[in-house]
Amino acid sequence: MSVAPSESPHPSPNHSPSTALLTDRYELTMLDAALRDGTAARHCVFELFARRLPGARRFGVVAGTGRLLAALQDFRFGEDELRFLRDERVVSAETLAFLESYRFSGSITGYAEGELYFPGSPILTIEGSFAESVVLETLALSVLNHDSAVANAAARMSIAAGDRPLAEMGSRRAAEQSAVAAARAAYITGFGATSNLEAGRRWGIPTMGTAAHAWTLLHDSEEAAFRSQIEALGTDTTLLIDTYDIREGVAAAIRVAGTSLGGVRIDSGDLPTVAAEVRAQLDELGATSTRITVTSDLDEFAIAALAASPVDAYGVGTSVVTGSGAPTAGMVYKLVARQAADGSWVGVAKNSTDKGSRGGRKAAFRELERGKAVTELVTVSDGFEPVPTPADHPDARALQVLLVDHGDTDAAHLGPEGVAAARAHHLRVREELPVRALALSRSDPALPTVFRDVE
Repeated sequence: MSVAPSESPHPSPNHSPSTALLTDRYELTMLDAALRDGTAARHCVFELFARRLPGARRFGVVAGTGRLLAALQDFRFGEDELRFLRDERVVSAETLAFLESYRFSGSITGYAEGELYFPGSPILTIEGSFAESVVLETLALSVLNHDSAVANAAARMSIAAGDRPLAEMGSRRAAEQSAVAAARAAYITGFGATSNLEAGRRWGIPTMGTAAHAWTLLHDSEEAAFRSQIEALGTDTTLLIDTYDIREGVAAAIRVAGTSLGGVRIDSGDLPTVAAEVRAQLDELGATSTRITVTSDLDEFAIAALAASPVDAYGVGTSVVTGSGAPTAGMVYKLVARQAADGSWVGVAKNSTDKGSRGGRKAAFRELERGKAVTELVTVSDGFEPVPTPADHPDARALQVLLVDHGDTDAAHLGPEGVAAARAHHLRVREELPVRALALSRSDPALPTVFRDVE
């Protein structure tokens, strides 16, 4: 998994907040050569897209857009960055001078964060000079590939869970900043809370958590541990009942908290069987309203298998923060159109076997029938005009929004407000999916992507 850049509003005084070196060397060597041969100023269109969906899944979810836009604002070459490039002889003195005043002044159009995507969807379109656009490749891909991979998995888990709450608790299974980014992506796609406090502070995500097995082991008895937790947190807390014998744990929990105990958590065993036994025991003891939360290495398949079990909530760790078997979304960043020497526009494309791209500037629409999505329609033109508008496709929903306008970022996509908007958007557009898209089995994409040339 890629490591997400720090976005803390209070960076260490010994650590630059610049994101400019979160990149690959060849981006700067291309820039250096382009400044030398005069092509650096050519206006270009780059596109970020996925050739296929990872794990033969039926849809993907765009996540990380707000993080990328924040990182773009910090894409500055300060004294430390320029000194490193100079000392390592990465680029020429002329290029160092260019980078010293670098500010992205182009425009970025893309799918709203939380939107669904399919193979070939133009997830981001970056327009600007070659010089200012080419250097954003690695940053854009590292953010969106990581966050969308988590979102792809989290959305499937959310669908499998139905109306039952989901909590993300996988921080210990990821690098420290990747964990914060993963909590954000999971929340956007349907998780209701995270155990990660930095994610709560930074992104406004509800946090949760009570005690681990160490708490029970600390005390002379399980009952003493439960009693202390109840005294500290009240009877609405959740007690972890499987440190020793589960049946004895349930009995001790109710003995200490009474029948108004908020919940119990199960973190081991054959969960469908254990959950049924715990529910029966709780009911026999009169704790009919006590909730059961299960954890223990859940993924979307395990959650689906528990659909008929008396489970009230799920906590998911490793599987969600690692993309549940698909740790990257497999997105790429390609030049698709450029100005020629005479100023005319030319669509350009890579033609490698199994790794080709489609040239031209794209506009994307989701065609609907009776409120359900049927087609991902992508129109293609060599240059800027003509660009289809929503009015040209009245039975479709336009998918692209303006994120950066001539260097100015739309603040609506940033911070906790941007996360809340992305979550609401995702849950709304997910309702457009046909029923076949909700299955967890490997299959073709739920919607075909249709490319149509603009005449």
